[in-house]
Amino acid sequence: MTGAQELKKLKKDLDDLASKILKKDSQIKKKDQIIEEKDLKIKQKDQIIEEKEQKIEDYYSQIQRLQADFDNYKKRSEKDQKEYIRYANENLILKIIETYEDLGRALQSGKSQDLQEGVEMIYKKLKTTLEGEGLHEICAEGEKFDPFKHEALMVEDHDDYENGTIIEELGKGYTLDSKVIKYSKVKVCKKR
Repeated sequence: MTGAQELKKLKKDLDDLASKILKKDSQIKKKDQIIEEKDLKIKQKDQIIEEKEQKIEDYYSQIQRLQADFDNYKKRSEKDQKEYIRYANENLILKIIETYEDLGRALQSGKSQDLQEGVEMIYKKLKTTLEGEGLHEICAEGEKFDPFKHEALMVEDHDDYENGTIIEELGKGYTLDSKVIKYSKVKVCKKR
């Protein structure tokens, strides 16, 4: 083989190799493009997964808040129901108090011994019933004036009492358990 034939053969071999390289290069580019598309799809799927996980966290947080709200509502409802039951008799007791006080006044002016004994018996029974329901008289005379328990109807400058002390109870006051249902009507010492 001569140099020109060898050169031709080498050129042909180089052209074949270049063609094969271009073909392989084209195949590699196609595979790179497929890989890039797959990477893009994976990234999109990862993003979707992250969004779904965020939604799951949001829903879980919302469920926890709803559970806490429900627990608070349940506690509040139970407390309201207990208060309602505790003070359900308030209106009835307020009506009975008038009779109770009338009996007390009748006892103070009693003329007949039998009337006195009968009214005393009714008075004691009614008092026991009301106390059993949680009714208690508010102490007033000689106490310090408390606007949450007493209603000042009159004021007077008095030497025997300190300023703000109750001089006289004009009308009894009552609590039902710890709630004031009728304020004591009082005369208060006010120094000038």
